[in-house]
Amino acid sequence: MDDGTADGRPVGGTEYSWCRAVEGGTGITVLALLLSRPVSRPLLDSALHQLQSSHPLLRAHLVTVASRHPFFAIATPRSEVLRLLSSSDLLLPPPASASAVSVSPFHALLEHEFNQNPWSDGGPTHQVLFATLYEMPEPGRSTLALRLHTAVCDRTSAVAVLKELLALMDASGERIHGEADGFNRGIDDLIPKQDAWKPFWARGKDLVGYSLNALRTSTLRFEDAASERRSQVARLVLGTDDTQKLLTACRKRGIKLCGALSAAAMVATRASKQWDNDRYETYSVITLIDCRKYLDPPLHDHNIGFYHSALINTHSIHGGEGLWEVAERCQCSYSTAMTNKKHLKDIGEVNYLMGRAIDHPHLTNSSALRTALVSVFEEPVVYESSAALQHQLGLDDYVGCASAHGVGPSIAVFDTIRDGQLDCACVYPSPLHSRKQMQELVEQMKRILRGDDCEKSTK
Repeated sequence: MDDGTADGRPVGGTEYSWCRAVEGGTGITVLALLLSRPVSRPLLDSALHQLQSSHPLLRAHLVTVASRHPFFAIATPRSEVLRLLSSSDLLLPPPASASAVSVSPFHALLEHEFNQNPWSDGGPTHQVLFATLYEMPEPGRSTLALRLHTAVCDRTSAVAVLKELLALMDASGERIHGEADGFNRGIDDLIPKQDAWKPFWARGKDLVGYSLNALRTSTLRFEDAASERRSQVARLVLGTDDTQKLLTACRKRGIKLCGALSAAAMVATRASKQWDNDRYETYSVITLIDCRKYLDPPLHDHNIGFYHSALINTHSIHGGEGLWEVAERCQCSYSTAMTNKKHLKDIGEVNYLMGRAIDHPHLTNSSALRTALVSVFEEPVVYESSAALQHQLGLDDYVGCASAHGVGPSIAVFDTIRDGQLDCACVYPSPLHSRKQMQELVEQMKRILRGDDCEKSTK
């Protein structure tokens, strides 16, 4: 499956869209790990080098010389990616008032990381992976942050990198035995021809339909559409009991968790407008699909790269609608789109529309570059903590998500079922949306997700 030369390959169509998006601030993927035990620098260096040896794309440089198409060039020897820093000069200042929402030092470092954008400085070449080990204010505690270009690392790749890195660190630097990942082609070149084909007139019709839907959709209220933006995060966490009730309700109704999360975001947003119940608003939902199993040949979870596609659906919501009423509509739209293979057929159209928004921000509401209210993933990440890892590393917390302050939704939801609890990192552009505004929305989503409808459905 290794289709690249020894030196690399040109970026594919979807990868090129992400190169343009990352330059504007969307698609900087960060894995942040909060560790309560000291970390051996040689062990961490060795683990990162083994990751790069197993996955050539992680040691690539993105070459963006103006006279040529962007290119992934494999660095030989491997790049030195690890930096050691103190967190003391980087943490956010204390809140200015009692009403402000404070964040932990770990949370502040996470936000600091995905607002660092070396890929926007116009240089001819950049690494795609950066790693920083931050000394935390508390003795013996540290934060390890990996920052990756989303063109080489979708969410499935990020989970694979996290699991492999933790295993390498837990194994005291011993190599994990297994087949190394090849330097694979991009998603656009791996879709089976019969699944990608669509008549020319149908492509034109879909482009017009997507464009018209984008013009009539609403989003969360903008608070500051003029100031320079950065990405911030709000955590949405449900306890074990509430998570199991929600998952049980989803299974009984034949609804995926992503449908419930989308519905909760739309119902909460509509409620925040405080309008009469008979007034409708139309919202767009982006559902991200891991396409590895649909490709030719199929890829595995450890195949590093960007292999997700996007489904875009719109829903009209009025006041008073409940979670499951809206979630069933989300599930129906998702199922119909998947049956029609739009996750494979419409990749070109979605990439084109993303490019149009980047080139012409005025085509979006208030030139805010918001293409949807919310983005969700088809399936959550499911992760069970390891007692051995906790003992070896003291892994107290971890978050994986990507920036969204360039082109993108108002809320990008990265959901994990961690030790039986739903834990979502909700990324949003600030100050387009304020931390207070987003925290209130997330709290309303939590109330909706664990509300009476969920409880009744489990009786």
